[in-house]
Amino acid sequence: MYLYIFSSPITDARKEHRYFTLQGEEGTHYVVEMDNPIEEDVAVPGYEAIDASGTIEDSKFIVMNNIPVTEEGRAAFEERFMNRARKVEGESGFSGIRVLRPLNSDTYVILTAWDSKDSFEAWQKSQAFSHAHAKRDTSEGIKVQAPSIFARPSFVTTYAVE
Repeated sequence: MYLYIFSSPITDARKEHRYFTLQGEEGTHYVVEMDNPIEEDVAVPGYEAIDASGTIEDSKFIVMNNIPVTEEGRAAFEERFMNRARKVEGESGFSGIRVLRPLNSDTYVILTAWDSKDSFEAWQKSQAFSHAHAKRDTSEGIKVQAPSIFARPSFVTTYAVE
């Protein structure tokens, strides 16, 4: 599965695929979820879903954790996420998750989809969130085990789904 994030409206040719519109502080983005990669449009941010659960198309709120990873850190980063706690899937209001490998940049995206912003914020305050992120800043955390894995600081973007 592949996701592409467009800054201009989706063309009729791409409307045959699953797509949705995101409205955030940076403006409007159009996301297309496809079974195969786009070959001709390398300027559009594209991602391969290396892990996926649930659906994103019926959600109302999207959170994207954008994590720049060095070339040499990709394997360790992917292994860590493939072995994640998977606690989010059981949370109230959760719709779906995509762990997205970049096709044309160094920034991975952990996309979670929710039925509301309130559901996401409740997850952040939950024991499941604490458990899923318990090792983050410890000696077992990836920042300590592999400090050269990250190219730059990560950042979070949030969107309403229209």
